Amino acid sequence: MSKLESIAKLESWIDSYLNFEKTPKKNIFWLDTMRFFCEKFGHPETFAPCFHVAGSKGKGSVSTFIASILDEAGYKTGLYTSPHILDFIERVSSAHGSFSDEVYDRAVEEIMSGVKAIHTEELPGERPITWFELVTLFAFLTFRQAKVDYSVYEVGLGGRLDSTNVIFPLCSVITPIELEHTEFLGDTIEKIAHEKGGIIKENTPVVIARQQPTVRAVFEKIAEEKHAPVIFAEDAIQDLHFETKNISECIKNNTKTTNGNSDFNNKCIKYNTYSQNSDNFSLMSVGFSSKIFSRPIKTTLQLLGKFQAENASLAALAVKTVLPNVSEEIIERGLAKAKLPARFEILKNQLHSSDEKSLIVFDGAHTVNSVTFTMQTFRHVFGEKNDSQDKRILLFACAADKDAKDIAPLFKHEFDSVFLTKPGTVKQSDLAALAQAFCAAEIDYDMNEDFAAQIQKAIKKASDENAILLVTGSFYLIAEVKKLLLNVHSWNAL
Repeated sequence: MSKLESIAKLESWIDSYLNFEKTPKKNIFWLDTMRFFCEKFGHPETFAPCFHVAGSKGKGSVSTFIASILDEAGYKTGLYTSPHILDFIERVSSAHGSFSDEVYDRAVEEIMSGVKAIHTEELPGERPITWFELVTLFAFLTFRQAKVDYSVYEVGLGGRLDSTNVIFPLCSVITPIELEHTEFLGDTIEKIAHEKGGIIKENTPVVIARQQPTVRAVFEKIAEEKHAPVIFAEDAIQDLHFETKNISECIKNNTKTTNGNSDFNNKCIKYNTYSQNSDNFSLMSVGFSSKIFSRPIKTTLQLLGKFQAENASLAALAVKTVLPNVSEEIIERGLAKAKLPARFEILKNQLHSSDEKSLIVFDGAHTVNSVTFTMQTFRHVFGEKNDSQDKRILLFACAADKDAKDIAPLFKHEFDSVFLTKPGTVKQSDLAALAQAFCAAEIDYDMNEDFAAQIQKAIKKASDENAILLVTGSFYLIAEVKKLLLNVHSWNAL
């Protein structure tokens, strides 16, 4: 059976279980079911040494950077992240792609036969099994079937009671914390930090990104209680700098190249027409130093923006803390090879028929801080709106629990047209609150709850006006846009 068939079989099966991503509910977080599973399946979570990454933003990028460095060092590395954009396999993969058909086929058979053999009365408290518990168990089994040397696990939600928190990593990593999921994690940033800090393990190093002083104090207290060596990036990393070229003119002047690609002398964007297997990326030079490195790190990244430079330094610090023999050259190459969809991902708008292709920028930012970074990067890459002749269009949607009121003003005076909609069918949305937020920000908008129609309208307008289209606010919105792009020739409205 091919991996696509195996994964389709798995998805059909697990979709009958409680899925927090689709239906958020309180009081469904516990670890005893995962511990039960680990015992029942012969402790697959202990098969390979691992890294554990939590935080409010950037944890997917940091996880990917770590996995890419380990892969470059010659280690077969499993990578567990969420959510996926187009393909479920994105969640459970290697550092640079999927495993073999046989690996997924065996893992699917193992989990389905094993779980079906469990009687309800055997489960702790006879609680219902959740979707995310099964996906996490599937990752454990897949990595064991693949015989990985290392694995990297991104926390799904919080940390203390997240399904991944049955692992005992070589190193815990915590990215920046901000207010998010307050109804589940707590109504203050300190309470949320306490939940995230739940991944800190006894006598295990923890590497932590720059935090607010009160958040840092929470982590310091937890680390002290756990006798965990703690390394704060703001203390350990010096001279962090990055440079991203303004690429608008590069794009316009370099659309005709061999195989649709242009390297712009390694200074600007590489891209081609969108396809499921496209190999498009942007280059940003990054440098940083630390006493832990034998020399300064100098590399380029396919992920853009100051935030990604910070993520790269955090990942490098984590790897070097655990594996001091990994060379600076390997770290540089690993960081340079890391790529992740929907993190300021720039692709051509394939509807445009002229040589000067309009562009679509995908970024899954959905918090105030992450959208702030997105807009900073957007202006840095494409220039300030007042200085640019390029037309700019926004397609935005967010889940009902996001801070639309404070996010909306970040888009003011930045776009010629704004399209608002729902983030697909997975996440609940509040269009009334979204409309109120953009009205309060004095931003004109076009709203339609039919997300498929609104996506088509925004892309067509960007195509007709040779404009740059930013799609942001939700990974689920981005998934819907990409699905439609893959079936662009079937669009009736265009």
